[in-house]
Amino acid sequence: MEEKIEQQQQAEREIDLRVIWGVLRKNLILIIIVTVIFGIGAYFYSAFFIPKQYSASAMLIVNNKANDKTTVNATEINAAQGLAELYSIIIKSDTVLTQVIDELQLNMTYEQLNSKISVSSVNSTQVIKISMTHRNAEFAQKVIEKLVEVAPPIIIDKVEAGSVKVISASTISNSGKPVSPNLKRNAMIGALAGLVLVLLIIFLKELLNNTFKTEDDILNTLNVPLIGIIPEVDGKEFNKS
Repeated sequence: MEEKIEQQQQAEREIDLRVIWGVLRKNLILIIIVTVIFGIGAYFYSAFFIPKQYSASAMLIVNNKANDKTTVNATEINAAQGLAELYSIIIKSDTVLTQVIDELQLNMTYEQLNSKISVSSVNSTQVIKISMTHRNAEFAQKVIEKLVEVAPPIIIDKVEAGSVKVISASTISNSGKPVSPNLKRNAMIGALAGLVLVLLIIFLKELLNNTFKTEDDILNTLNVPLIGIIPEVDGKEFNKS
């Protein structure tokens, strides 16, 4: 008995898969067209309507000892890594950023500049990367250049230990190309959104359609034998006869 039930369930699953495949095959051209249109639309919208963003960055190295000629052991490196997090907080503080704003005479508040500055430790090492994203690449590079000039003396003064040195000057990232928007990624997201939307509409339309189109629809739905089929007659042929 259980084997018969399992076979019946397997047959129902196969029928369902055939129905789904039939719906997809019937609407394949529509699915492809909508997916491509949404992908192309997202690509061109990103390219022409979303403002381009550029990034500039520089790197600093944190030393636990002010005298970098002294041999550095593993303990001191770990201490320097811990200081990297502390230094990152100081770099984004109002003491540092306000001085950058004043010296460059920027038309920005501390909060506005803070939101555009990113400070992180590189691979959990004692190297700190400072980045800024802005619509103007040269402006971002100028701000980072001033930031790595202003920050080290303030950091050493506040912490009263260790040293901070620039190991990578301010440069425009991504070979001067925009870092945002990502045209390829947005195009793929648009295409995926179009695919999901068209599939949703197609299957919703099929679910709401309660008409019978073929003999198999009647057999599978009502599970009753067919007594007869009324053929479709061409009106012109009928008039001729």
